[in-house]
Amino acid sequence: MTTLTTCSNIAEAELLKSLLEASGLKAYLPEKLTANAAPQLLFSQGIRLQVEDEDADVARRVIAAAETAGADPAAS
Repeated sequence: MTTLTTCSNIAEAELLKSLLEASGLKAYLPEKLTANAAPQLLFSQGIRLQVEDEDADVARRVIAAAETAGADPAAS
C-alpha cells in the first residue's frame, strides 16, 4: 500500500477517496472507523488515504488534476 496523503478530517478523506474510485481506482482509509467513532484519537495523526502500490502514480495524477481544476475558476 502507498499512502498518498494524510487528511485532517473524515470529510476530506472521503471526498478524495470518492474521486479516486470514480476514476476506477480502489482507495482505502485505514483509520475510517476510528475517525467516525473517536475522531479525537486521530487529531495529531490524521486519516491516511491509501491505494495499491501499482496505482499510486495514476492516483497522484488524478488528485493533482482535481486540485488544479479546483484552483482555476475558469475550469468550472
